[in-house]
Amino acid sequence: MIIAIDGPAGAGKGTLAKALAGHFGYPHLDTGALYRATALRVLRASGDPEDPETAERAARGLDTAILDSPDLRTAEVGAASSKVAAIPAVRAALLDFQRAFARQPPGAVLDGRDVGTVVVPEAEAKLFITASPAVRAGRRHQELLDRGEPSIYARVLAEIEARDARDAGRADAPMRKADDAVEIDTSDLSPSDVLERALAVIDAAATK
Repeated sequence: MIIAIDGPAGAGKGTLAKALAGHFGYPHLDTGALYRATALRVLRASGDPEDPETAERAARGLDTAILDSPDLRTAEVGAASSKVAAIPAVRAALLDFQRAFARQPPGAVLDGRDVGTVVVPEAEAKLFITASPAVRAGRRHQELLDRGEPSIYARVLAEIEARDARDAGRADAPMRKADDAVEIDTSDLSPSDVLERALAVIDAAATK
């Protein structure tokens, strides 16, 4: 079974994806990490994440070892990843890798922005995880503070809203809920509540 989880930044899809992977014993891929890794390579080379040639070159030369770098989770890389992800050539370079990962037996869990709509539209279970911008910004703000990084809530909220607009408005593979995906709003739910609801959706999909 392929489990596809999409949604905006800070909604909790990564937390859910890891929990589901552990529950089913499936490998997990954070597809957004591939774009973050591409963005990190561009930034380390002092390049422009909005330059198509630079970003594509970084994507095609990606070494998966970089996926373990703590630098992937910085605010700067997060903003840059949204920019490289809007470049069609970058998306094409990373698409084959994602599809091969998804189709390995006995199953896989992938989370991102376009997993259920573009990467594996044939996925048996599709979830769209969302939350209000204010809640997501609050989570991100606290995450940065917990890591000892400076953070201003209003700035984080502005960055969340700008990223949402880029992700939903890009011409190639925009972030959107798949027609057959089940939406879960995590604004007022605990991670265990979200997991319980997701398992119910997946169980229903498995019995079809």
